[in-house]
Formats: sequence, C-alpha cells, structure tokens
Amino acid sequence: MTLRIASYNLHKCVGTDRKHDPARVVNVINALHADVIALQEVDKRMGERPAALPQKLIEEETDFIRHDMPRTTAASLGWHGQVVLVRRGSRVLGVEPVTLPGLEPRGAIAVNIAPDSGAPFLLIAAHLGLRRTDRRAQWARIAEIMAGVKPHPTLAIGDFNEWRARHGFEALTGFHIHAPGATYPSRAPIGQLDRIVTSPGLRVVRKGVLDTPLARVASDHLPIWADIGGIVTRAHPSS
Repeated sequence: MTLRIASYNLHKCVGTDRKHDPARVVNVINALHADVIALQEVDKRMGERPAALPQKLIEEETDFIRHDMPRTTAASLGWHGQVVLVRRGSRVLGVEPVTLPGLEPRGAIAVNIAPDSGAPFLLIAAHLGLRRTDRRAQWARIAEIMAGVKPHPTLAIGDFNEWRARHGFEALTGFHIHAPGATYPSRAPIGQLDRIVTSPGLRVVRKGVLDTPLARVASDHLPIWADIGGIVTRAHPSS
C-alpha cells in the first residue's frame, strides 16, 4: 500500500500553444491519480497576482480540496504561486508558509498531512530559484525544516530548477533525491527539473513522469508522481 504524491508546474495554465486553458490542466491533474499534489505557477505574476487556475474549477472538476493554504494576495490561489491539494478523506493538520532566501522572492509550503489510512507526514512543496547560489541557500532552509521533524516521515517535492544531478543539493545529507524523469520542456523534455526528496524510512516504490499528448501541450513542464511506501494508505492503479 502506498501514497501517491505528485507535482506539476502549470505555467499559469498557458500551454505550449500559448493558449490559457485551465480545463485541460485540470484534466492532466486528474490523470495523475494522486493523493496529494503540489502545484507551481498557479497565479499570474503581475499586479495582485490573481489566480490563473480558478478554485471553482478545482472544486467542481476534481476530488481535491484546497485546505486553508496561505495566499500571496487576496486574489491569489497560492503562496508565491504554489498550492498543495489533498484528496478528500485526508486531513491537513497544519500549514506553514516558508519564505526562502534569494535574490528573487521565493517561498515553500510545509503541510502536515494525515492520510485517510496511515501516519501523518510533513510535505514541503517548493519552487526554487534560477540561481544555484540561491538554491543552495534555499535547500539549507528546507533541510533544516525536514531535519526538525525527525523521526516523523517528511518529503519535499516540486520544481527545483536544477539541471545537474548532484550539484546544488549539498545541504541534503542523509536524505534521498529522486528524479522520476525528464520534464522540461514538455514538448521534447531533456531537463529533470522536477524531483522528490525523501527522509530515511520512506521508500519510493514507483515513480514516473506523466507524458501524454495533452500534458505536452497543457504546460511547459510535464508532471511527476511517486508512490511512497512507509505511509500506509490505499492501493493505486498502475501508471
């Protein structure tokens, strides 16, 4: 029995055909069959940073709930463009917004989740900076949070913006880094920018990239998923 965690950079719901189409993004989200999904770039960047992915569409067309997550502004869906959706039946025990160091404004979300069957765990959703110097400092902050919840299970997932396999992850001593596959650019992916970090005791039983014709056009990133062992919950269909 495993828990499926997923991550998807929506690119503000603007596809590789330059069309803004939240409905097809939601179809990609549903195709992941995830229990928890971290989303990046859910808001537009200018002004009040209004939501690019309408919350009403999530409520009506998915089995996910946007729990009481932080917002960058009243018009935003997420915190620094990020939100974590949890499937109905699981509980969110607490949420902490994290401001990350760096030249450009970046943030993460630390979410304490209790699955419908299994032990609570901490999920950190992050969209890291474009400069490796900033990412190293951001990882130092995230690793501090992850180490602080031991021995409870914890993982981080998101768009880490790192092209190299090992460089930039020096702060993650004792944790495991998983790259499900190439996700960027979605039409012809070569960069493994979207990854997962797990604490000792958690097992990545299966992992992958959702590479479908729709996913290749819906955003400039392909979504990733991983079935995590060590947190007991329902079985998943094969992907």
